[in-house]
Amino acid sequence: MFGENISSDQLPPGFRFHPTDEELIVYYLRNQASSNPCPVSVIHEIDIYKFDPWELPEKAEVGEKEWYFFSPRDRKYPNGARPNRAAVSGYWKATGTDKGIYSGSKYVGVKKSLVFYKGKPPKGIKTDWIMHEYRLSESIRPLPNKQNGSMRLDDWVLCRIYKKKNPTRNTEQRVEETFDRFVTSNDATSEQDQQASMKFPRTCSLTHLWEFDCMASISQLLDENIAYNFPFNNQETSISNNGPHKYQTGQVQIHDY
Repeated sequence: MFGENISSDQLPPGFRFHPTDEELIVYYLRNQASSNPCPVSVIHEIDIYKFDPWELPEKAEVGEKEWYFFSPRDRKYPNGARPNRAAVSGYWKATGTDKGIYSGSKYVGVKKSLVFYKGKPPKGIKTDWIMHEYRLSESIRPLPNKQNGSMRLDDWVLCRIYKKKNPTRNTEQRVEETFDRFVTSNDATSEQDQQASMKFPRTCSLTHLWEFDCMASISQLLDENIAYNFPFNNQETSISNNGPHKYQTGQVQIHDY
């Protein structure tokens, strides 16, 4: 497979292009810089600095969430070594430190991360567009084709472009969904409480509640005609003011000592 150049229309069904950093350097960028064929022709040649990042996905050969390109790099100043990072409506800004890429124990290239900013530096607005720029190490990098007055810094670097998921937006969405569930649950609980409160008047006292509970038992006792031998006779009832209170009620005497 690596001995011949396979075009994108010859790729087998289910093919996905997910190379490692080492594979991008060894099998793709080094071949491109040396004018040798790559294993598969799925990386387009394009000057990415002539486009904004959101315009690039439609220009890629393959990719759903990340897109690959071979791109030249130009100098920012005629005699300098700094690359020109300006694009159409913004600029790319390096972030973090460069990462060395190794093939076994051999140092073969460098990976740099960049973020796209809208506007002009240094007051640009940060976006979610990210670029990983791969370039060959000095020991294996061919010298660029220099012409009189040329600003070319590198003939080719390899760029991986993708849009980062915004964690802030995801957090805000989760908070909003949680709040909606809380409000819905609260509304349901309030409705249940209202239905429960309708079963008894708000003015019910504990005494009333006790009476409601006991009336059934009292009615049952009366219906069963349980004899308590309490023949009430109002005419025989008398109250004495001297000594201990004695209540005479029919045939039953109750003393309060």
